[in-house]
Amino acid sequence: MSATLRSKQILFCGLILLAIALCFQAVRAQTDDATNGETDPVKLFEKGQDAHAKNDFKLAIQLYDAAIKLKPEFPEAEFQRAMALIATNRKSEAMEGFNRAVTERPDWPLPYAKFGSMLAFPGNADADAEPLLRKAIQLDDKNSEATVALAVLRQRAGDLTEAVKLMRAATALSDATFQTWRRRAYIENSAGDSAAAVASITHAIEMKPRELYALYLDRARLRLQMNDRAGALLDLNLFKPTIVSETHYTIILEVAQMFARAGDSNESLQLLDRLSEDDRKRPEVIALRAELAGDAGSSVEERAALEDLLKRNPRDANLLSRLGSAYRRVDPMKSQGYYYRALQLDPKNPKYATGYAAALIQGRQFAEAEPILRDVIKSAPDDYPAHVNLALALYEMKRWAESVHEYEWIASARPEIAATYFFIATAHDNLGEYRPALDAYQNFLSHADPTSNQLEIEKVNLRLPVLRAQVQRGAGAKQKKPR
Repeated sequence: MSATLRSKQILFCGLILLAIALCFQAVRAQTDDATNGETDPVKLFEKGQDAHAKNDFKLAIQLYDAAIKLKPEFPEAEFQRAMALIATNRKSEAMEGFNRAVTERPDWPLPYAKFGSMLAFPGNADADAEPLLRKAIQLDDKNSEATVALAVLRQRAGDLTEAVKLMRAATALSDATFQTWRRRAYIENSAGDSAAAVASITHAIEMKPRELYALYLDRARLRLQMNDRAGALLDLNLFKPTIVSETHYTIILEVAQMFARAGDSNESLQLLDRLSEDDRKRPEVIALRAELAGDAGSSVEERAALEDLLKRNPRDANLLSRLGSAYRRVDPMKSQGYYYRALQLDPKNPKYATGYAAALIQGRQFAEAEPILRDVIKSAPDDYPAHVNLALALYEMKRWAESVHEYEWIASARPEIAATYFFIATAHDNLGEYRPALDAYQNFLSHADPTSNQLEIEKVNLRLPVLRAQVQRGAGAKQKKPR
């Protein structure tokens, strides 16, 4: 083959490769050009909205940019571009675009409402969002989106008064949905008005949305807060048919807990039985089952389950209290520690204070328990467990007259309990007050159970003949009133 021919072949191959490269370059150029040669800014804007609706924010921004380049004063495109930018976490650019949009069209409420709501949603830009939302409402006082977003923002700021006021204004608007009423209920509940919250959720239920069953659960929670157990049970039974084999265990557990709080332990246990074998081994499930059985923490497994839950929620005062109760008899020192921590988290809770004092008594620290119990009774005069523990502490310290005073209160509150009369009798006996001791022993015998009180009955029967003789002789001291 001649050199000339070879040269022509090389040249031909080179031309082919160049043509292929140029073709690829043309295709790439067409791909990089999001506009595809479109020069109408309105059509570019519409294409941008299509991409925006598909969450293709990168393409949407390119198309909005192209539209604005062709039509510099295009507030609609500036606004939509700002919304796409904020969705991609480009806040500073988004703010600049938003400001251009409202400068070009200052009396347009939509951008203020939409962009302000978008800023407010994460909860970390409230200072930027609030003035925009207020401006939206100023321009259009019937803008429900801005009103609800501002209410949520004010709730986060702790201004529940304005938050409730805004939500009540939002539900008065013609476009209020069940979600508007649901949000109103949440905020009213945060403000401490559970009755108003129940009324709002009921209004949402009456709108019969697709999410109806979730609203029943919302109302059950609120009714339990109000101690309306009967109402809560009605709602829980309305929600129950939605629980199927695929329902997540957290929902089943919550509903089981709510049934327990509403007083239906059987339904609660039935729901726990529907859990998978693995879910039944979860600490929270073991703890609830034990609580329903009335022996929470009575086994090593149950106490371990409660402690595992505490690792996840170390500041759960109720959980600390349950552990305090679980360890009171098996490890009083540990019980004291748990109750003390609960009391530090909620110093005014009488249950935690009484539990702590009871743990001290179990550890025979009677003097330390007394002032705690007296403080509880001072703030809650009818706190039965506090009176019971104070009576025991005084009795163990041999302060008989004071213990009689407490036990008489207990007998008045719960006259059916036989042991109370035994303590009253022995306290009087130790004081040498034989006539009231005799009366109390006889009271004890009339209430005592032959099986569970057998030992005490035997002691009393041994004591009575001697005591009667002492009374007949007029022996003993006169009864004194405690100071």
